[in-house]
Amino acid sequence: MELSQIIPHIEALVFASDKPLTTLDIVELVNNAFAFMEERVSLDQVEAAVGGIHEKYSADFYPFELRESGGGWQFLTKKEFHKTIAQLNGDKFLKRLSNAALETLAIIAYKQPITKGEVEAIRGVNSDYSVQKLLEKELIIISGRNEDLPGKPLVYSTSKAFMDYFGINSADDLPKIKEVLAEQSVTQGTLISDAINHRAEDQETSDERQPGEKQEVPEEANSTFIVADNGELIEQPKDVDEEDSENSEPDKSSRSSEATNRDEAGPQSSTEPKEE
Repeated sequence: MELSQIIPHIEALVFASDKPLTTLDIVELVNNAFAFMEERVSLDQVEAAVGGIHEKYSADFYPFELRESGGGWQFLTKKEFHKTIAQLNGDKFLKRLSNAALETLAIIAYKQPITKGEVEAIRGVNSDYSVQKLLEKELIIISGRNEDLPGKPLVYSTSKAFMDYFGINSADDLPKIKEVLAEQSVTQGTLISDAINHRAEDQETSDERQPGEKQEVPEEANSTFIVADNGELIEQPKDVDEEDSENSEPDKSSRSSEATNRDEAGPQSSTEPKEE
């Protein structure tokens, strides 16, 4: 049978199926549909036909595409139409897992099969509620019992609904822990570097001044005290710029005036009697 004859039947099967179809499922269904024919459809033919269908619906003309998700092939709308079709499903797309449920689900996904006690040992808290909610949402399943532990506790694994929800075919498609940690370290390093650069830019900006702009100084630095002829201190505003006043030496005339005042005043009186 030619591929042009097989392709329409595969499209109809994937479109009508309520669950993802594997390539082997498609081979069996197509052969059952053409049971009267002596020549059976081979696995290679179906794989080639599926590849052609995938390429066909990858064009921008179609709002959906053929994707391998949840362990099999299915037609899914493209991500740019998510907001449009979300209107038909109401709050279904708005419900999100709690942080506790996400932590529990991540542990089960990476450590499966795993018991609830092992999950709690990793999280450090009771996980009964989280496990129950994940079971209700059909994101995890009870895959058996651990015969090696006392009491033979139940073990949990991710379900096909989990793979379908996250667009993967098996747990092997999950991102590696090392890759996630490496990406986080790169992101954190970038954020720290950006913060340092912004701080340096702010410092440079504060150091730069416009031409003619004077640096602000405290009010007390804008005045000085001088000694009058009668010995009193008089506050007098500075007549020169700050830089000139800092670099210039004290006025010699002021020093001589102070010395003259001290000479006129005479020696200071002392409470101790003078020895003759």
